[in-house]
Amino acid sequence: MNRRRFLIAACACALHLAAMGTALAGPAVRPALRRGSGPLGVAPSPSDASGASGTGPSPSPASGQPASGPKNSGPPQDDDLVAQQTDHSGDLDAPPGIDNAVRDYLFKMRRFDSPHPSDITLPPQRIPVLHAATDRLGRLERTVGHGFFYLLGFDEAVRVAQRYPTVGAFSPQELALIDELFHADASAYGFMGMKPLNSLTATIPSREVYKVPGMGNYVYQGEPRATWETIRRLLGEDVVLTSGVRGIMKQFHLFLTKASTNGGNLSLASRSLAPPGYSFHGIGDFDVGQRGYGARNFTSAFTTTPVFRRLEELGYITLRYPQDNMLGVRFEPWHIKVATA
Repeated sequence: MNRRRFLIAACACALHLAAMGTALAGPAVRPALRRGSGPLGVAPSPSDASGASGTGPSPSPASGQPASGPKNSGPPQDDDLVAQQTDHSGDLDAPPGIDNAVRDYLFKMRRFDSPHPSDITLPPQRIPVLHAATDRLGRLERTVGHGFFYLLGFDEAVRVAQRYPTVGAFSPQELALIDELFHADASAYGFMGMKPLNSLTATIPSREVYKVPGMGNYVYQGEPRATWETIRRLLGEDVVLTSGVRGIMKQFHLFLTKASTNGGNLSLASRSLAPPGYSFHGIGDFDVGQRGYGARNFTSAFTTTPVFRRLEELGYITLRYPQDNMLGVRFEPWHIKVATA
């Protein structure tokens, strides 16, 4: 992107963020979320969070949910969740003379996994509900199996949770939180991307997906499958499918786990993981990596691998989230953008 286009996009983003900040300060939205203002200006922790402003009034959840964080007895987290990596992107190299708000935005994107004073967090009274919902989704995934959980819809998830005592039914407060987060405008906490899935109860018919042998992930039939199979044929065993189709509940589990382990910080979570409904994994995109590279496949270090270089040579690197994008999302060089998605 040349400097002129960068400045136009940056200024547009700055104006939008400023407008959202003004809206968030209004009395109509204060009950749900408030802007973080913890000690030393960082986003509040679960114990000292002062809360943050949000997108609309929210129900007052009961405080009787377990206050502890997600249990450590769950399954290993996805690589894109365990990659709590340090910043590999280097120093901020923005064009000179840009607006301070834009410079601050780029600073946050380069340090996406750190809390920032302007981050939006859930208020402290909702943190126990966040933990409880995250725990329940983890038990649900272990019960139905990791593969099936990728495709699980909301309605089926609620039915399975009610049916199995090892999972337990979602509480009204948990369901209210899930519903509110899905229908919230994610730009309120900094995510500026499109929302390809607008129905919380959207389902993924099994006939529309293909389970990739030996990968534990699905891709959609049609162009996504053809794209993956072409990449695999050209690159051979070196390339792996690190993440494919993700239904609503899988994306909720990833997003809520990230928020839950960071004091309910929705802004921090959204810089790494699209909020539920906003992920293009729900309609066709997928992630690839270098075999044997582990969690580093979800860092900018992936750009140094033979797989990335080969993909770039072949023209498959059309990034949905390039370096310094204005969508509120970290740099994702591993994310394969499928044209029809």
